[in-house]
Amino acid sequence: MTDTDPTHDVVVWGATGVAGRFTAEYLTERYDPAELSLAVGGRNRGKLDDLVADLTRRSDAWNDVPVVVGDATDTESLRDIARNTRVMCTTVGPYTRLGTPLVEACVEAGTDYCDLTGEVNWVRETVDRFHEAAVESGARIVHSCGFDSVPADLGTLLVQSFARESYGAPCETARIYLDGGSGSVSGGTLASFGELFEAAATDPLARETLRNPYSLAPRDERSGVDPGEQRRPRRDALRGEWTAPSPMAPVNERVVRRSNALLGYPWGREFRCTEVVPTGTGLRGAATAGLVAGGLGAFTAAMSVGPLRSALRRHVFPDPGEGPTREEAEAGSFLIRLLGRGTGADGPFTVEAEFGTDRDPGYGATARMLGESAACLARGDVDSPFEGGVLTPASGIGLPLAERLREVGFTASVGEASDDR
Repeated sequence: MTDTDPTHDVVVWGATGVAGRFTAEYLTERYDPAELSLAVGGRNRGKLDDLVADLTRRSDAWNDVPVVVGDATDTESLRDIARNTRVMCTTVGPYTRLGTPLVEACVEAGTDYCDLTGEVNWVRETVDRFHEAAVESGARIVHSCGFDSVPADLGTLLVQSFARESYGAPCETARIYLDGGSGSVSGGTLASFGELFEAAATDPLARETLRNPYSLAPRDERSGVDPGEQRRPRRDALRGEWTAPSPMAPVNERVVRRSNALLGYPWGREFRCTEVVPTGTGLRGAATAGLVAGGLGAFTAAMSVGPLRSALRRHVFPDPGEGPTREEAEAGSFLIRLLGRGTGADGPFTVEAEFGTDRDPGYGATARMLGESAACLARGDVDSPFEGGVLTPASGIGLPLAERLREVGFTASVGEASDDR
């Protein structure tokens, strides 16, 4: 964290895009200027001024919101902004193309940072390039503070904290179930998928990052017993139903493993986590799992072929910055359940957690998760042993983020499993 007294607690960078706008709207609704000094930033002054006019029209507390203008690809222009900011909260992606200069500026300034990235190849790059420098400068670089990967990462932290407090031992395994929800996928998210697959086609490091389940762990600890994400339909032994691969598993599982490694392996070096999509029981459940797995496989195959990837970008995917209306973003929902299993002094135990809310996971919920991540960092409301580094939500912010999300309507519950599993 910067030693100077910053002008702004939080700058929402990319505030005129859909995700950025929702985040700025949320923060001005949730906080008043005395609690959190907010600015909005980007490259187009006219659009930013229009946004500020809308924000102040919607709020009685905010008479003005400062505007900062810069170029996402120009580190020098970003340095001046970072030096005057406590937390840079960015929605500008794809991060592989547009994220590095801002991270570099924040690391140099000792400014905290949070984003929405699910581009694990780019996270690996920032870990390798900036972790030690961020430790030295006191910049907390917290990636993946949206639907990727707050529910999985904080959910696992909830499970493990409860297990250690209640049973004196961590869970040896954690199963993450995408149990329900509705919503939309943003143009920025799909653009990030495209960048990830394009990098995997041309960059050996990106391919290795996707192959290795431990690719986000510290440099000398990128191996272990966990085989990685589920790739085909399987019957789940804990819940007795069929499951399909989760499209988010390649991101979320690696983030959870990085949390365990950064925290010093409190969950054990042989801890395993798997994220899946439950599809039900019997023949129908098996058939649905096959359809989900087949659809995900077809999408992955299409995104791996350059001409098909380009065609999808041009003719199917929304452009980055496009997305739903405010009403649509508030109408969705999601629910993630987690089951952790371990062995304590009195024998085996199972811990169950739920994490979810009644808003679109990609927009309404993500704006709250990202906004509250920024607020935690800005106000020092964190439970973390780290004052700097390239971190995860669980390792860089911790359970205070879950508490803030509960205050705004999220479920973030944990306890002993309700039945014998």
